[in-house]
Amino acid sequence: MIETQAGIPKGHPKGLYVLFLTEMWERFSYYGMRAILFVFLIDNIKGGMGFNEGEAGAIYGMYTFSAYLLALPGGWVADNILGQRKAIWYGGIAIMTGHIILAIPGSQFLFFAGLGVVAIGTGLLKPNISSVVSELYPEGGARRDAGFSIFYLGINLGSFFGITIVGYLGQKVGWHYGFGAAAVAMFLGLIVYRLFAQKYLEDKGMKPKAVQSSSTSDKTHPLTYILFAVLAAFILLLQFNGTFSWSNKQGTATSMGIIAVAVVITYFANLLFASNLSLVEKKRVGILFILFWGAVLFWAGFEQQGSSLQIFADRHSVLPFGMPSSWFQNFNPFYILVFAPLLAAFWVYLEKRKINPPALTKFAAALFLLALGYYIMVLGSKVAVTGVKASFWVLTLTYLFHTLGEVCLSPVGLSSFTKLAPPKYLSQLMGIWFVATALGNLFAGLFAGGFNAENVQQMPAMFMNIVWFCLIVGTVILLLQKPTQKWMGGIK
Repeated sequence: MIETQAGIPKGHPKGLYVLFLTEMWERFSYYGMRAILFVFLIDNIKGGMGFNEGEAGAIYGMYTFSAYLLALPGGWVADNILGQRKAIWYGGIAIMTGHIILAIPGSQFLFFAGLGVVAIGTGLLKPNISSVVSELYPEGGARRDAGFSIFYLGINLGSFFGITIVGYLGQKVGWHYGFGAAAVAMFLGLIVYRLFAQKYLEDKGMKPKAVQSSSTSDKTHPLTYILFAVLAAFILLLQFNGTFSWSNKQGTATSMGIIAVAVVITYFANLLFASNLSLVEKKRVGILFILFWGAVLFWAGFEQQGSSLQIFADRHSVLPFGMPSSWFQNFNPFYILVFAPLLAAFWVYLEKRKINPPALTKFAAALFLLALGYYIMVLGSKVAVTGVKASFWVLTLTYLFHTLGEVCLSPVGLSSFTKLAPPKYLSQLMGIWFVATALGNLFAGLFAGGFNAENVQQMPAMFMNIVWFCLIVGTVILLLQKPTQKWMGGIK
């Protein structure tokens, strides 16, 4: 989930509020369903799937990974075929259809089909709705940042109400009632979009960008064929030497992760060396490459909230007033709505005094805050391994520091991608930004597979590993800030 900023001026395009409401209902459906997905997968008492933690973690990771990974082809389809507006519409229909399928009790095939359809729809909608927001502000600057702030308020409102309603229905009434509520939410988003998009968005996002900017100089560079031939050879080599495993869910998830990393590296190489970009554009893409991997590592820790932290909440934490364990995930959007404007005002204060830290510094700060949150989990898990349920405040404080980290990273990263991306590749690079979230979710799901009932004593060490990892990576990113400072090419 992403955050808001303070200092929002008046006079925003009415189309922003159409996109705000559409995104709000889509995020209601996504985060609401995600809040109950892992516990549904491991439940074998109340009609869940009955998977063990390793299988459930792999399934959870592959679903969230796919939902964001498909943002990359979703951006390409919008840029080259549909245009952003049609991609949003068809994506919303697919999301609603997928949730309807999930709301029908049935076989594993039906369940996985529903997840797949939701993931396809998310891949079409998610990158393109953010791109249309950016088109509402061709002048850029602080007004566009403020517009994104309003837009992300919709994300957090949708997330908060989605987790509250879907979480309660799923855990207290019945799993499939929760999935059905997610379908209703996306239906409401589609109604808003259908009624008001044409009037208030006018021609924004109607035509494919690649068609608008096509020219005779846009022929495929020979190096592109070489790069993707190398990619194909690399994947085949790993397949034939036994590195890939497709016989179980954990092996499949790991193999998908390796392939995705290879695809992203190839994509950036093609963009840098075979896309006829100017030197300034190449330097900006280099910044995006660093931000991408920083985001992957952050989301790998942050997105534990739906997996390992959900297990901790369900099994090892005090639940006051009989609340559903999934409601702990609501601390994230709640903290964003409360604290993000304060931190954003602090950035504005620093900006006026010309001491606002650059993007990489904020990314490093995000990782340090993530480490602090996981150190609290280390302390809480040391209590849990004794057989005593950890205090309610353990997860409460963990989510606080994780959310503050998100406020430092997510708006900065998304704004940087919209500012630094070459215009022709805007939707594709927005897709790449969401691929960072995809990989983070996949790694989060795989990590959660270690949190089984027989492995309880290892919890403190597992959380401490994340602490050290965040501290080391955050330090590396901080050190990269100075040598890359001039690559922005005058963009702030």
